[in-house]
Amino acid sequence: MAAFGHTFPFYAGAKPTFPIDTSLAVIITIFLTALVTFIVILPGIRGKMRLFWLLRVVTSLFIGAVVLAVNFSSEWSVGQISTNTTYKAFSSEWISADVGLQIGLGGVNITLTGTPVHQLNETISYNEELTWRLGEHYEEAYAKALEKGLPDPVLYLAEKFTPQSPCGLHYPYRQAGHYVSAMLWVAFLCWLLANVMLSMPALVYGGHMLLATGISQLLALLIFSTVTALSPPCPLRLGTAVLHTRHGPAFWITLTTGLLCVLLGLAMLVAHRMQPHRLKAFFNQSAEEDPLQLGPAEGGLLIPRYRSMAESPEPQDIALSEASSEVCCSEVCPREPDCAC
Repeated sequence: MAAFGHTFPFYAGAKPTFPIDTSLAVIITIFLTALVTFIVILPGIRGKMRLFWLLRVVTSLFIGAVVLAVNFSSEWSVGQISTNTTYKAFSSEWISADVGLQIGLGGVNITLTGTPVHQLNETISYNEELTWRLGEHYEEAYAKALEKGLPDPVLYLAEKFTPQSPCGLHYPYRQAGHYVSAMLWVAFLCWLLANVMLSMPALVYGGHMLLATGISQLLALLIFSTVTALSPPCPLRLGTAVLHTRHGPAFWITLTTGLLCVLLGLAMLVAHRMQPHRLKAFFNQSAEEDPLQLGPAEGGLLIPRYRSMAESPEPQDIALSEASSEVCCSEVCPREPDCAC
């Protein structure tokens, strides 16, 4: 087209974008609904246990929401610059724009916003996502981006993460995304088990599961940090500036939540060892409840329990009445009048 018609390639208009990722919006909505539900029933709890109960609910929902949300977040590594760069292929015209790069566990998200938005008789506002999740091919997404005729800055950054790129960023980030996502799912499962254990008289096991939740998150961060540190350096030059990436909000909030889970788990284990009665009081459980000692109504009949000689009662002589003696004699020897029982 540029060679024969002296016109630039056709660029489709910018697609409308939701102000927040739909997956994150659904997760936040679900956990906020659960929080509102628990707050509604809060007046039914009396005394100071109301504050303890609210603290436990808010902390648990926060941990669960973070563990689930960061798994779908695209802000593990972020970078943004303001630069003057080319806009269309086969064109010498430049634009002033803000270029953003967000690297998540499932792909990359590239944004291009003009400053001002209206330049060259167009609205410059793009938000494109290219994914490499299981069952999806990054190469196909990049080919579709080429067919759509996206602006040069978007295609330039997207090309750096293709498998054929000499930068070599595709495989490290893709493998890290798979393993980090798996560790976060393990952390979410441990969080569910922790809630189940803490709702039962098994607080020490709930502390163990909470500790495992934090350790799983910290291991996920270690994997991601190792991959990003060992990935080959690749300068991302856009016009007159170079784009540098750094750890994003998803990384730091996962670190905060992981450390919080580890501290809470250790605190529960120490409290179970030092002050078990106060720990049970905090979780609104009776100090007499012990899951390791089962009574007859809780399955204790399944295990035979024998009494020692000291516990056995001494035999007692029971005196029979005269009427009982006569009945006994009549039943034993009815035909012998001189029978003595």
